[in-house]
Amino acid sequence: MNIFKKSLSSVSSSSNQSPLRKRMIWMLIGVFVLMGLIIGFNLFKTIMIKKYLAGAGSPPASVTTMVVGEEEWQPQLTASGSLRAYRGVELSTEVNGLVKSVYAKSGMDVKRGNLLMEMVQDSDRAQLQVLQAQADLAKVVNDRDRQQLAIEAISKNAFDSSSADYKAKSAQVDQQAALVEKKNLKAPFSGRVGIVSINPGQFISSGDKIMTLQTIDPIFVDFTIPQSLVAQINKDQIVRVNSDAFADQFFEGKITAISPKIDPNTRNIQVEALVSNPDKKLLPGMFTNLKIDSGEKLSYITVPQTSVTYNPYGSVIYIAKQTTGKDGKPGLEAQQVFVTTGPTRGDQVAILKGVQVGDTIVTSGQLKLKNGTPLIVNNSVMPANNPNPKPQE
Repeated sequence: MNIFKKSLSSVSSSSNQSPLRKRMIWMLIGVFVLMGLIIGFNLFKTIMIKKYLAGAGSPPASVTTMVVGEEEWQPQLTASGSLRAYRGVELSTEVNGLVKSVYAKSGMDVKRGNLLMEMVQDSDRAQLQVLQAQADLAKVVNDRDRQQLAIEAISKNAFDSSSADYKAKSAQVDQQAALVEKKNLKAPFSGRVGIVSINPGQFISSGDKIMTLQTIDPIFVDFTIPQSLVAQINKDQIVRVNSDAFADQFFEGKITAISPKIDPNTRNIQVEALVSNPDKKLLPGMFTNLKIDSGEKLSYITVPQTSVTYNPYGSVIYIAKQTTGKDGKPGLEAQQVFVTTGPTRGDQVAILKGVQVGDTIVTSGQLKLKNGTPLIVNNSVMPANNPNPKPQE
């Protein structure tokens, strides 16, 4: 009886588990089917996108372009230099004394011989008058002795003594007059006075620096160039000088001297040029940049430096080439060409090989280009293309 009950219980449990197992199997089948549909859809989408992109080609790129032409090119040497006064000196006196009057003002332009400062000299002038009186008396005695010697009233020895005394007294007058003159400071040449810091009543000693005097029109500029460029410069060659203080202005001058010696440490040679400075804007000590025309003018194909892509395997320019699209409409596409670059000036670079006059080149936006990329030209903002750019504030 117990055995019969156990068998009925097992049959009842088996019949209860069968529907649950079937539901689990159908659920798993549904999950696998759904996953297969998702994976299939994604594969289908990827294939269709690739097919569309292959048919559509590369997306167009927005660039700026310009037509290449030749420009006249003046070969130039560039150098850096320092300005030096045409004449410059720190004025001082040879004697000690007390300042009486100061006539020079800071920044004043003076002429040669103008009185700049006067020292107290009353006692020196009084002494000069004493010596002058003694010299006058010695002259009278000497003149009288000459007359007496003519009639042999005195000996030749007495006349020689009076003559020597007169010469000695005259020399003392000249010496004292020179001492008085040394207490008047005068401009040794025309120029501009520096900062005047002395005042009346101030005691100064011999050798003390009193004020500076500089002639700055014209003005010298000293610069050096490598020995390899010595053959390209000569005396009287035109130079143009530019200073950071006046970035938009060039001052013209000429080479006045070339050192006969090359510095053994740097292998550079020193050159001196004289530059016109009528407005006296350039000042001694200023740092300057120089440009020196060298040789005959040449014609080069010039492009903005931004249009050249420099790579380890060569310099590249993209040409905007005329083409016909799949829809039959004309358009532009990028074509990569290797070029040989030459000298540079400002924002420009010379192209020696690889580009012809009349070619349309890409001047900006080429980083996203490759051969065959369609182009959209937008020249609303063009890159700099100035042979003589000016610094921007």
